[in-house]
Amino acid sequence: MNNEKGYVYRLMDQGGPTDCTQDYFREAVEEMMRARTLCAKANAVLPDDPSYITYLEELFGRKLDDVRILTPFICDFGNRVAFGNGVFINHSAVLSASSGIEFKDGCMIAPGLKIATINHDMNERHKIYTYGKVTIGENAWLGMNVTICPGVTIGKYAVVAAGAVVTKDVPDYAVVGGVPAKVMRYLDPAEQKE
Repeated sequence: MNNEKGYVYRLMDQGGPTDCTQDYFREAVEEMMRARTLCAKANAVLPDDPSYITYLEELFGRKLDDVRILTPFICDFGNRVAFGNGVFINHSAVLSASSGIEFKDGCMIAPGLKIATINHDMNERHKIYTYGKVTIGENAWLGMNVTICPGVTIGKYAVVAAGAVVTKDVPDYAVVGGVPAKVMRYLDPAEQKE
């Protein structure tokens, strides 16, 4: 089996499948442990102590001067998350980010967000995984307790209502809600402010 560095991530970027019993998957397990440990350290710091940010900066490998993340916060693959400018993530977010999550400029995230970029094979669910990157568009607003499924793109200025489960792409300027989420209406692009 191919054990060269980064091989597991190339498989994830292609949508998989990966087999967690193979040697190449060890690199992913090591990143999951690193990420979970750094999240645990950040979550152990009192929320009024800004030093928790240093753990999150180590997790993501970048300064977070232009990004605000409130704890508690969970992310299993810090090396697979990208942020634009002015991103805000409220408390209790859970990012299952193996296939990659991109937050574009100005995203606003309410408490309780859940994003999955990994799925289990229907037949060999204990060892075979498939993947789909999630992208949150510029100035999108995700309401409380939203769940985003693998492979979904949320369009720019889109609004996802509280409690929605998003299984398909959301168009730019759409307001969606429900389980599964459906378009309820569209915002007027001319009325949107930065």
